[in-house]
Amino acid sequence: MVFSSLTFLFLFLPLNLLVYFFAKDIKARNTVMLVFSLIFYVWGEPVYILLLVGMTLADWYLTLKIAVNKRRPKKARLLLASVIGLDLLLLGIFKYGTFTLANLNHLFGFPKTVPSIALPIGISFYTFQLMTYCIDVYRGEVKAQRSFKMLLLYVSMFHQCIAGPIVRYKDVNRELENRRVTYTDIADGINRFVTGLAKKAILANTCAAITDKLLIADGGDFSALSTKSALSLWVGVIAFTLQIYLDFSAYSDMAIGMGRMIGIHYLENFDYPYMSASVTEFWRRWHISLGSFFRDYLYIPLGGNRKGAVRTVFNLFVVWALTGLWHGASWNFVLWGIYFFIFISLEKLFLGKLLGKNRALAHLYLLIIVFFGWILFKFENLSDVWCVLKGMFGANGNKFSDFETLTTIKSYIIILLVSALACTPAARNISINLKAFSLKSTGALTGFAILQIAIPAVLLLFSVAALVGNSYNPFLYFRF
Repeated sequence: MVFSSLTFLFLFLPLNLLVYFFAKDIKARNTVMLVFSLIFYVWGEPVYILLLVGMTLADWYLTLKIAVNKRRPKKARLLLASVIGLDLLLLGIFKYGTFTLANLNHLFGFPKTVPSIALPIGISFYTFQLMTYCIDVYRGEVKAQRSFKMLLLYVSMFHQCIAGPIVRYKDVNRELENRRVTYTDIADGINRFVTGLAKKAILANTCAAITDKLLIADGGDFSALSTKSALSLWVGVIAFTLQIYLDFSAYSDMAIGMGRMIGIHYLENFDYPYMSASVTEFWRRWHISLGSFFRDYLYIPLGGNRKGAVRTVFNLFVVWALTGLWHGASWNFVLWGIYFFIFISLEKLFLGKLLGKNRALAHLYLLIIVFFGWILFKFENLSDVWCVLKGMFGANGNKFSDFETLTTIKSYIIILLVSALACTPAARNISINLKAFSLKSTGALTGFAILQIAIPAVLLLFSVAALVGNSYNPFLYFRF
C-alpha cells in the first residue's frame, strides 16, 4: 500500500483519522497510530514486520543500557558500537548481501550460486532513524525512551516509515508524548497532503510514463536504447529529471501533511533544489534529512573541513560514496555519488568562488551537472549509461528525431511545462502574495478563503481521476 493508492486514500487514511480523533486522550491516540502503522507495514511486508520490531526492541534495550552507563564511558561506547554494528549488519545483509555476493562471484567464482535476498521496504529509513536515536542518547542530546511502545511508534509511523523523510527522534519526541491539534494544523495538513498527491498522481506518474516510453521500449527492453533518436533520449532524461523530484518531494509533502493533521511537525525535506546555483547548494535543498544525517553523523565526526584540504576531500569522498550506495545496491549508484563528490570538492577548493560571481550562469551549470547525473542514477547497467550518452550526441548513428518522439512531445508538452513549473516556488509565491493582498479587504479575504478550500478540492478530484483512469503508479522507493 502506498499513499497514492485508492485503498489508502479512501479506506486506510480516513479510517485511521476517524478512529484517531475518537480516541479520548494522547495515550489512546498513540495506540491507534501504532496499530495502524503496523497494519500499514504488514500490508506490504507481512514477514519483515518481525525485522522492524526486532531491530527496534534491540536498539531500545541497548540504548537504555547506554543511558544507565553514562558515567562509564568505555562501556557506553562499547554499547553504542554494538547498536550501530547490529543495525548496519542487518542493513548490510538485506540491502547489500546479494550485491556483495554477486561481486565476489564475479571476482573469485565464489559462491557459485548467488542467493536473491529480498529487500524489506523502508529498511534504510528506519535503520537510520534508530541510529540517530541511539547516537543522540549517547551524546546526551535526548533522554532514552523508557517505553518500547513509544520508540516503536516513532520508528514505524506510517507517514514516513517506507518513504521518508528520515525523522530524528529529538525532533519529534516531545510531540509524540504531548501534542495538540489546531484547525490550522488540520487545514494546512490537508492542503500539503493534497498538493503532494497531485504532484505524484498527475505530474510524476505522467513524467514516468514519458520516461519509459522514450528511454526504453515496451516491455522494458533496455537493448532498444541503441535505436533511440537523440531527441528521444534528451526528452526522456528531462522527463526523468522532473519525475524523480516530483515523486520524491511528493511523498515528503504527503508525510508532512499527514503529520500536521495529527499535530506532529516533520521538518522540510525538499526546498526547490533545481533553483540552486551550485551542487553544494543543491544538496542542501535535496533530501535534506539524508544530507543532514550524513553531515551530522559521519562527515563532522570524521573531522569535516577542520583538518586541512586533503582530509576534507577524503571525508567528502567517504560521505558521497556512501550516499550513492545508500540509494541502491549497484555500482552505478556508487559512481553517481562519486560524480557529485567531484563537483562538491571542486566547489570547496575554488569553483565556488567563481560560481558566486554570476548566479544565472551558476544556475545553468547546476542544471547541466544534475541532468547528466540522473543518467547515472537511472541506469544500473553502465553500458546503458554509455549508450544513452553517445545517443544524445548522435554517436549511435540514429536520426536526431523520429515520429514517435515528436508525437509524444506534442501530446505531453503541457504536462512537461507544468511539471517544470512545479519544480519552482512559483505557486508558493503566488499563494503568499494572494494572502498578503487578501488582508487588505474583507472581500479579498473571503475570496482567498474560498480559494484555500476550492484549490485542494480540485486537485484532489483530478488526482483521484488520474489514479482511477491509470493503473500506472510506479513506486521509486523499492530499493530503500
